[in-house]
Amino acid sequence: MITLDLIEKNQLGKIVAIDTDLLPLKLIEMGCLPGNEVYLEQLAPLKDPMYLVIDGCHLAIRTEIAKNIKIELI
Repeated sequence: MITLDLIEKNQLGKIVAIDTDLLPLKLIEMGCLPGNEVYLEQLAPLKDPMYLVIDGCHLAIRTEIAKNIKIELI
C-alpha cells in the first residue's frame, strides 16, 4: 500500500483508504472513495498537479492532497 502521490504515470491503482479530515469534500463528491480505481494520466513538469481519472471522472489534484489517499497498485 502506497500513497497516491507515489504512483507513476499510466499506472492503475485502487483506493484503499482516505483521510476524510484532510481531503476536500469536492474530491469525495467526485468519486475519490475507497474501492474506486484511480489512474494517473498525466503529471505536470514539476509533478504538481497530478491529472487523474478516478471512477471515470477526470480531475487534477495537488500532490499535497494526494498524500492523504492510500492506494494499492493493480
